[in-house]
Amino acid sequence: MLRGEIYFMDLARRSGSEQRGRRPCVIVSHDAFSARESWRSVTVVPITGAQRWQRPSPTVVVFEKGECGLPKGCAALGHQVTTLDKDKIVGPRIGVLPPGRLKELEEALRNYLGL
Repeated sequence: MLRGEIYFMDLARRSGSEQRGRRPCVIVSHDAFSARESWRSVTVVPITGAQRWQRPSPTVVVFEKGECGLPKGCAALGHQVTTLDKDKIVGPRIGVLPPGRLKELEEALRNYLGL
């Protein structure tokens, strides 16, 4: 499991405006942590297919259908970054962001976190 890889994850126990349900998420935690079997958590950015997020913004990266292995047009929500237990991963890797797209997501995270 490496930074930029996309997995379906179970975000069932969430509240309010948090993304929930089974959805793709991009791994954004450092490889030194994410790839270790003994490290049980992983930091991710959830991806949504909701139309209202299908436009670029300072904290959102939009993807076309089929891009990076994604089944439909969607958006990665940098403002919803969260840390989850690795047990929330449901299934094999579905895709990976190429370096340029990962840089866009990193910029979205910087914009949201003020880094």
